[in-house]
Amino acid sequence: MQKCVYFFAKDEADGSSKMRNLLGGKGADLAEMANLGIRVPPGFTISTEVCTYYNEKGEYPAGLDGQIKENLKKLETATGKKFGDADNPLLVSVRSGARVSMPGMMDTVLNLGLTDKSVEGIVRRVTNPRFAFDSYRRLLQMFGNVVLKIPGEKFEETIDRKKEEKDVKDDIELTIDDLKQLIEEFKRIVKEETGDDFPQDAVKQLAMAIEAVFNSWNNKRAIEYRRIHNIPNHWGTAVNVQVMVFGNMGSDSGTGVGFTRDPATGEKKMYGEYLLNAQGEDVVAGIRTPRPISRLKDEMPEVYEELEGITQRLEKHYRDIQDFEFTIEKGTLYILQTRSGKRTAQAAVKVAHDMVKEGLISKKKAILRIDAAQIEKLLHPRIDPDARVEVLAKGLPASPGAAAGIVVFDADSAVRFVNKGEKVILVRRETSPEDIHGMAVAQGILTSRGGMTSHAAVVARGMGKPCIAGCEAIKVDEAKAMFTVNGVVFKEGDYITIDGSLGQVIKGQVSTIEPKLGEEFKELLGWADEVRVMGVRANADTPDDARIAREMGAEGIGLCRTEHMFFGEERLPYVQRMILSESDDKRRKALEKLEPIQKEDFKGILKEMQGLPVIIRLLDPPLHEFLPNHDELLVEITKLKVQNGDEKEIEKKEKLLRRIEDLRETNPMLGHRGCRLGITFPEIYHMQVRAIFEAAAELTREGVNVLPEVMIPLVMEDKEFSLLKEDVVGIAKEVMEKEGVDFKYKVGTMIELPRAALCADKIAKVADFFSFGTNDLTQTTFGFSRDDAEGKFLHVYLEKKILRDDPFQVLDQEGVGQLVAMGTERGKKANPNLEVGICGEHGGEPSSVKFCYYNGLDYVSCSPYRVPIARIAAAQAKLEQE
Repeated sequence: MQKCVYFFAKDEADGSSKMRNLLGGKGADLAEMANLGIRVPPGFTISTEVCTYYNEKGEYPAGLDGQIKENLKKLETATGKKFGDADNPLLVSVRSGARVSMPGMMDTVLNLGLTDKSVEGIVRRVTNPRFAFDSYRRLLQMFGNVVLKIPGEKFEETIDRKKEEKDVKDDIELTIDDLKQLIEEFKRIVKEETGDDFPQDAVKQLAMAIEAVFNSWNNKRAIEYRRIHNIPNHWGTAVNVQVMVFGNMGSDSGTGVGFTRDPATGEKKMYGEYLLNAQGEDVVAGIRTPRPISRLKDEMPEVYEELEGITQRLEKHYRDIQDFEFTIEKGTLYILQTRSGKRTAQAAVKVAHDMVKEGLISKKKAILRIDAAQIEKLLHPRIDPDARVEVLAKGLPASPGAAAGIVVFDADSAVRFVNKGEKVILVRRETSPEDIHGMAVAQGILTSRGGMTSHAAVVARGMGKPCIAGCEAIKVDEAKAMFTVNGVVFKEGDYITIDGSLGQVIKGQVSTIEPKLGEEFKELLGWADEVRVMGVRANADTPDDARIAREMGAEGIGLCRTEHMFFGEERLPYVQRMILSESDDKRRKALEKLEPIQKEDFKGILKEMQGLPVIIRLLDPPLHEFLPNHDELLVEITKLKVQNGDEKEIEKKEKLLRRIEDLRETNPMLGHRGCRLGITFPEIYHMQVRAIFEAAAELTREGVNVLPEVMIPLVMEDKEFSLLKEDVVGIAKEVMEKEGVDFKYKVGTMIELPRAALCADKIAKVADFFSFGTNDLTQTTFGFSRDDAEGKFLHVYLEKKILRDDPFQVLDQEGVGQLVAMGTERGKKANPNLEVGICGEHGGEPSSVKFCYYNGLDYVSCSPYRVPIARIAAAQAKLEQE
């Protein structure tokens, strides 16, 4: 018969902390504490395998009842009490315990074994009979709610009526007679709600409680918690049956929870709360206001000293911050639980750093101890956790961070209000290149349309500003300078707050906490850099972006998007003139105006990143994106005609409208863009390449070490690439000869089409580098339009678990990832000197970063503020392979 039940008591345990998968975290740690000789109430653990079997078969494995009875006898021997006895009853608790902590997600039942007869038996044996009736009242309430599924409010309302009747504030003020009356009331509720009496058989109570805890693995909140934290459904929970110790036996008894260090700051001091004359749920449920654990030192100095000694011993044993629960029964301390403590990002960094300095863990262990994804919270402002918030709507979390400001609805208004000293949130249906000056001064951006790669999202991430995109619940009326949400109107000048990390739009001005990059964090990143072998670069489009990237530890620019430079106020007219030109000659003249501006752009970025590689992507989006919105322009023309406007103005706008219609495409993402533009309008790429190399030449003459890398986007065919590379090489040679300087450069491509990945060996023979554009590669592999998918159906796919993760946030390793792996392998085989990286936002997502390392990529590139995340994740990937 398979062993299903594992006993533990002080100095005696069948398990250990190494058996976490079988005994769950709680059971494994109880066994470990027992083996360490720490005073824990004895008990036994029913393994996670039983839960899995029960969920699959709908019944328990053969022999489980016998093992439970055998271990109950051990508890009876250890305590001198008998389970179900009327005179000297053994009482137990039943608690869940998965292999990873899921605090509050599953169920617990305390005081099992109490009945009408046994409560009288306890009364005869104790000096404080009130605690017996209080414990029975608690059992009825908890058993009724957890096991019998009676709404908890029915019991709470009954207690509240009793307290109101007696004119008392706290449960502890109710008398024995009050408790007896509540017991009868609770039994009546059980009978009315279930049709059956409360079970007076202790064995039946235990069986029902065990089943309820196993069933709680599949309650709604546990399922949702597992989804959020990527915990497999098949793991199951263990069940821990443990002898009850009572904190509600009087003023010399109590209960509490704590941490060995402050879980918010990481400060090395015991942190927690306790209550005297209470049971555990009183502390966590807020029924009474608990006291800070430091006061226990004054009320029970010996107990406090013992608790401090035990918890510090546990921290040193586990080499991690511990989250513990304890009960004091008649002055005797019992430890009910210990586990690795949940902590904020700030605390995680400080604790890992300090434990290295204290000699508890190694630098490598400290790096592995950090949740790389959690680090992002340190890099952006965040909502004050103590602030009260009223969430108005939720959109896509397009760029992290939090910001508050007055609502404005156009870029010019944003600039006007900022010049008056106001902080603003720019609210648009969707942003366009014309909005760039307003986006630059705004605290954050909110759009009702668009997705995670929309103009607003991409620009905001590059600027390090919070952004919520695709918030369809808000209805924006830009003409009236207002938006409505759930019937509430917000006008220009009203305050809102946005949380770009959660996608929440919040009413009013909510306080935020600014990020702090302390010395501990910088030193921890330094340790990570000592370990990792994969490079980390940043996506940056301006010298300011490049400066921030370098400050964050970027080792180069993995993507500079030249189209973002075209969005500037002073250059957009030239771009539009170039697009609208009807002849090559006129187009070249417009480009001649742009070239010196582009050269200064490139010069600034190359100078900021001197000594480091800078990949500059030639123009990628379709040309219509630089022109006014078709529908808005049509409305303008119609209004002018209705109002008998200027004929020349109407003619000018109609000409512009015809050109926009000429450029419109059914599917622009797969249309006339990227290298296809460079082939059909070669003068555009020629201008950009000349500007890059002239900037490099001037800086080289000034003694600045530059390493430009020219990226040709959207290549699908080696001949396509070769044709354009030939032009790049020719211009480079021409510039170097003209300027009398020599500098190194590379020419490569962005792999963002499945065909390019499949034909990577051919392209690699003529390319110096590959950069996987995983945002577009995800779209072209899935056949998704990102904006449409995220706004219309992707959330359903995630809810129904068709997809485990949003593939635009976490790299799809089974599909898109295989193209990345294949392209890398084929490319490097054909060209051993090929440099390979990725430059989508996946480059800052920890699991995606690790995938890139495991598959031989040389670097990842992400937005500047995610560089520290990538540095940590890249180091962890290396350590996890050791």
